[in-house]
Amino acid sequence: MGSSTEHSAYGPTANPWDLTRVPGGSSGGSAAVVAAYHTPLGIGTDTGGSIRQPASLCGVVGLKPTYGRVSRYGIVAFASSLDQIGPFARDARDAALLLHAVSGRDERDATSAPEPVPSELLQLPRSDDEAASYLKGRRIALPKEYFVEGMEPGVAARVREAVAAMEAAGARVEEVSLPHTDYGLATYYIIAPAECSSNLARFDGVKYGLADRSSGEFIADYLRTRGAGFGSEVKRRIMLGTYALSAGYYDAYYLKAQKVRTLIKADFDAVWAAGFDAICAPTSPTVAFPLGARMADPVAMYLSDACTLPINMAGLPGMSIPAGLSDGLPVGLQIVGAPWRELSMLRLARAYEGITARAPWRALEPAELHLTDDPTTPSPVERRLRNAGASVEGSGSVRPMESADPA
Repeated sequence: MGSSTEHSAYGPTANPWDLTRVPGGSSGGSAAVVAAYHTPLGIGTDTGGSIRQPASLCGVVGLKPTYGRVSRYGIVAFASSLDQIGPFARDARDAALLLHAVSGRDERDATSAPEPVPSELLQLPRSDDEAASYLKGRRIALPKEYFVEGMEPGVAARVREAVAAMEAAGARVEEVSLPHTDYGLATYYIIAPAECSSNLARFDGVKYGLADRSSGEFIADYLRTRGAGFGSEVKRRIMLGTYALSAGYYDAYYLKAQKVRTLIKADFDAVWAAGFDAICAPTSPTVAFPLGARMADPVAMYLSDACTLPINMAGLPGMSIPAGLSDGLPVGLQIVGAPWRELSMLRLARAYEGITARAPWRALEPAELHLTDDPTTPSPVERRLRNAGASVEGSGSVRPMESADPA
């Protein structure tokens, strides 16, 4: 869990654009390997931005479908009403291909919807000019609340430039207000930990997860298992969620958060009712930050997802696409669509690729790409240990902790 991969039992992942910086999270590994050309496609899980935020920080395409579009069967559930699986790719056409492959009703997941999967996902235009023509007459909403306090000027500038380019190509851009956006962060960090507390209760070593039987005493082994199987961030969220669901606090926190969630969804519904085709906004308020920079301040880490959380709360499809660089690091443009309108969202993303096909930044590759292919390049864990004067086994790889749990 978290926005940087630094809470992984396998150690953090490095960003191919700068190996001293995070790739975003929690699906930062998938974003990094696509950005580094180690694989053409990847899959991630997005609970509050864990596909879109790392896609933004690594300069690739990342898409969170409408809740229910893709089966959640087989994943470790974090927050069941928020989790959704989606693709990472290098462009919109590849993302559409993978989305088509994984979408559809699954009898093993009661939350997967029987919505038809558009075959047009396989037919996004190859021609840049044909793709760009889709922008003519489209109405794009630009929510003022998503240019949050503390956003880096370079990020805001790239996003506004991207929207201006769409407008120049024929789109109609209008500023709108999503007034309950400011409550999204607080609401998410009540609902998501509450569902996390419930879902992860099953990993007790009795039927699921790591089992520590070293003492031979059931209660002692049970307590030791819970302590060893989860890392600090997962424990923090379990404790927050258990507190929010406890007697005397359920109505004050969890129930109230669900009511605010309804208001957040109503804000988006008003935009679609007004006839807009999509919403454009920043994906992340910052570019990739240095490894370790936010580990001591969980709240600062949580703010990384301020622009992505409301989309999960409303169950909407959203995606991040590359929109240039700030200080030599990728900036993501977030596109949000109406429910089940992934095709329209991808057409808009492909149109933006078409109008920026000859932009100089399109020809740039991650600055430290060559280092990701070198087996002697130290991983983030190894680099940190070496800087601290510790000895490290092996070269270019990190062995997982013996008591690692997938959650």
